[in-house]
Formats: sequence, C-alpha cells, structure tokens
Amino acid sequence: MSNNFTITDQQRDYSQYDLRGNPFPYSPVPAENPEIFCGQDHVSEKISSTVSSVLSTGKSKHLVVTGKYGNGKSHTLKYTRSLLRDRDDVVVGYVAQPGEGFLDIYHEFVYDLGFTHLQNLAYEFLASITRECTDESPASAAAMRSLIDEGDVLLSEIVPEAIKQLSDITKFADFARAIVHMIYEDTNLYAWQWLTAEGIRYEQRKEMEIHSALDDDTMGVRAFTALKNMLLELGYTAVFVFVDEFESIARLSPKNEQATLNSVRHLMDQNSSGLCLLFGCAPEVWQDVMSEYHAFSERIGQEVTLKPLTSEHLSDLIADYLSLERVDGGTEESLRPFTEESLNLILQRSQGNVRQILALCSRLLDDAADADYETISVDVVEEVI
Repeated sequence: MSNNFTITDQQRDYSQYDLRGNPFPYSPVPAENPEIFCGQDHVSEKISSTVSSVLSTGKSKHLVVTGKYGNGKSHTLKYTRSLLRDRDDVVVGYVAQPGEGFLDIYHEFVYDLGFTHLQNLAYEFLASITRECTDESPASAAAMRSLIDEGDVLLSEIVPEAIKQLSDITKFADFARAIVHMIYEDTNLYAWQWLTAEGIRYEQRKEMEIHSALDDDTMGVRAFTALKNMLLELGYTAVFVFVDEFESIARLSPKNEQATLNSVRHLMDQNSSGLCLLFGCAPEVWQDVMSEYHAFSERIGQEVTLKPLTSEHLSDLIADYLSLERVDGGTEESLRPFTEESLNLILQRSQGNVRQILALCSRLLDDAADADYETISVDVVEEVI
C-alpha cells in the first residue's frame, strides 16, 4: 500500500493572480476583529444610527440584528465591536451566546472585559478619589498605580472614602468593596471571581467584607448596573454589550427563557442612559419573542435583517477580500481571477449565504492555484462544486 501523504509548510503560489496569499478564510467563522464588513448598507446604516444616538445623547438604545444562519450576524456584531474598541470613551463586551440565563450573560461580559481591564478601572476610580482628597493629581490608572507603589499615596487614606463614594454611586456596597479589592495582591483574584459571578467561599468573601454572592439573575442585573454607573461616573459615555446567538434562549425551558428575557428587560428598565444592547438572533426565534414576550420586545423595538447577498454585494465582497492580499501595483481588474460568470454561479449555488460564499471562494482559489488556471471560470466552479 502506497503512502500518499504529503505534508509541507510550503506556501501556495498565488502570484499569477497578483495575490500574496489566499485572503478567504478556510473556516468561514468571523474573525475577532474583522477588516471587512460582509453586510449590507441598510444594516450598517441602522447600526450606525443606533450607536451614534447613544454616543451623541447618552440615552440608552438597543437593536436586534436578525438573519438566517451564515448570513453574517456574528460577523456584523464583531465588526461593529472592532470599530467601537478604537474609542477610549466606551466600554465594549461581547457575549458569544446567552447561556442558561442572565447571570451567564453578565459573566461572559465581564470575562470579555478581562481581569486587567477591570483592575485598571479600579485604579481609575482610586485616581478620581486621590485627586479629590489629596494634593496628588494622577491622570490615569498607570499613574495611580505608580503613586501607590512608590508610597506617595497611602491606601489607608483613600480606600475608605473610595468605598463610601462608590457605594453611593452604585447603591451596592459589596460591589464597591470588590472593585477596590481588585488592587490588592492578596485578594484581587477573590475579587475577580466574585465580580465574574464564579462564586467564592464565605471565608474569602469575609476577608473582603463582602456579604452577598452573585448567584442569581437579579444579582447579575444589580452588578451590571453598578458597573455601568461606575463607568459613567468615571466619564465613559456608554457601555456596549453584543449578545450573539440570542436564538439559543429557545433551547431553555419556558420558565428559564421567560426569566432570562425578564432579567434583560429589567436591565434595560434600570439603565435609561449609557447602555446599548445589540443582539444577533435567528429571525424565527425573534418573531416568537415578539409575539410571546411583548414587555421585552417593546423595550427594543428596533430590528434590522441581514438578507442573502445580491450580485452587486457579492462583487463588492470578493473585491474587498482580494484587496487584502493584492500585490501593490496590481493593474488587473479587482475581481481577478474570478469572472463575472463564475461569481453568478457562486451566488446561485450559495443562495447568497455569506458563510458558503467565503468557504467556496477559498477552495476555488486554492484549486485554481494548484492547477495553474489563469482564471476561475464557470467550469472550475462546476468542477469544485
């Protein structure tokens, strides 16, 4: 029996197409920070309007992006998130799916922010107290950390006042204590576990003088609201939460589904300013939510639908992807090596589904390079399909 395995790290040669490499993903799942938007103008306009309203007015506004599987919901949310992450006046968190209830949404949101980010927010708050209560004027988290490390500011002088003021701002004294404990080496991991609702032992809570546990959806809403109010106090404009695969709530029991929707509704009711929730949801599940849970759906009211791509959208998408690897000075038409006819067949066979289009284009480009085809013609597409 012959062994036909040939494993190599040799890069395929795409130079005949004026390309450095294959720009299409082999596994068409959304990149963490997409460079290209696969959506459509009506979607980008709706999202831009929603986000811009929150940024310009500070008033909360929410949106649901619907679309069938593979039409780009996750990509759209992640692309929007990548744009917002460039701003220093907002906090952005991504939740891959809502889990078993709101406490899971809260947990994933804080986890996406990360330990370092949350610790820096604690230092930012201490910096604001230090400016108020001492002669020092730290302008950042790093400057505050430096003052503490060098002994220019004693924690015993500012921590009691920090806990008092943060408790007043958040109406949640345990949250205030947990945030402040993020700066102590001995307890910051306990504080992080409490703040992410992972649960810690009574002895660990007692060490930080924390009396409650984040162990249900109501406490999750309370902690989220406390975090948002702290951020607004620090001068941030808004908190953006991207909740993907929201349709998975349909897999919960009716009781848990209703509890999750009620908790999100309570979150929206308690945060009329500084909050923007963007959901990605399959249309059939969203229709069920609209018809069965009016109190929740009325709080959002805004919906935009990703549709299958048209031939014009497809040409733009392929050209944008190819431009990522196009060799400088390439003079050929932007769709090369694809032809208009082959793109029409790709559109027809994929029914405009973005995920299928990207997977197919990736295979086609590799096969064309291997076979040394000058173009990806209709015959090549037929052969691969």
